[in-house]
Amino acid sequence: MSNKQEFLQSVRESLKKRTKTEYPKIPTYEKENVDLKSLFEINLKLAAVDFYDVSSVEEAQKIMQEKLSDTKVVCSATDEWKGNKDINKIARPQDLADVDLGIFRAEFGVAEMGMVWVTEKSLKVNAIGFLSQHLAVLLDPANITENMHTAYNTPGLFDVNYGCFVMGPSATADIGAVLVRGAQGAKSLTLFFLKK
Repeated sequence: MSNKQEFLQSVRESLKKRTKTEYPKIPTYEKENVDLKSLFEINLKLAAVDFYDVSSVEEAQKIMQEKLSDTKVVCSATDEWKGNKDINKIARPQDLADVDLGIFRAEFGVAEMGMVWVTEKSLKVNAIGFLSQHLAVLLDPANITENMHTAYNTPGLFDVNYGCFVMGPSATADIGAVLVRGAQGAKSLTLFFLKK
């Protein structure tokens, strides 16, 4: 028997004797007495997100009409807020290229980052989150988790084909530190705290 065969035989014998061990528990690093909504709002500001507490979709619509008075094409992925472009009739993602205001309800928010989780369920057509000139996002304030560790422990997080975290409007800066918003996506993101 060669050295290689002896080594492999030794490994096989050792594997038969091994005992299974549990994976280590990963802490969630949660802090005590954290006001999740307040922390989320601080980080929304850092991400250049405007946010409002509203009691109805009509209130949110009024705010957006004041902010974006020249909006012509509105497409909504939520039944709560009707647009004038039906997302259910979109045949190709590029058909959303003319959308001035895209609307969807986020599944949850992450306080430490000021971002929201969306999937193909909340977007219906994924491109609405990236081709729209401006975004309006509805979020139930009860659906805010503390950090990325708690976010990744959210039940059903990976039970989707597509999901992503969205944090503020698109932005890029060059070496001269000139910041441009809407460079690769939405020019603005407005978040409305609205109970589901």
